[in-house]
Amino acid sequence: MTGRGTPATVLLSKRSITYRTHPYEVSVQAPNYGALVADALGVPPEQVFKTLVTEVDGALTVAVVPVTGELDLKALAAAVGGKRATLAERGAAERATGYVRGGISPLGQRKRLPTVLDDSAVEHTTIYVSAGRRGLQLELAPADLITLTAARTARLTTA
Repeated sequence: MTGRGTPATVLLSKRSITYRTHPYEVSVQAPNYGALVADALGVPPEQVFKTLVTEVDGALTVAVVPVTGELDLKALAAAVGGKRATLAERGAAERATGYVRGGISPLGQRKRLPTVLDDSAVEHTTIYVSAGRRGLQLELAPADLITLTAARTARLTTA
């Protein structure tokens, strides 16, 4: 990547992980944001993943799920051995990750949070996640994302 990187791209470069960045223009306020990002990138929406900061039994936890599905909070709680999960308050998510809403990456977060990746990710050679800035996606192998975040995988989306 040319120019100033994000904490996510800096981490990938430092670890010599193969990745590509893909800029796009979609308003963060747009309804169906994830599908619009996939369309702007010209890729199947099931390959584009959103990063959601949640609280499981009061502890911040990251869920990375395809934009085509809704996060199943009960499944997330079960995946990390918890009882109850909710979406984290926006300010708490931004403070913990160092990123702003619409640009939260699962990589290079200020505070390393437990991470769960939807198991559909491993069905793809590469997936797309936020690069840590609105308007920029990272394309990388799911195995690299799992390794760098110490993520566990589980079915996290509702059918």
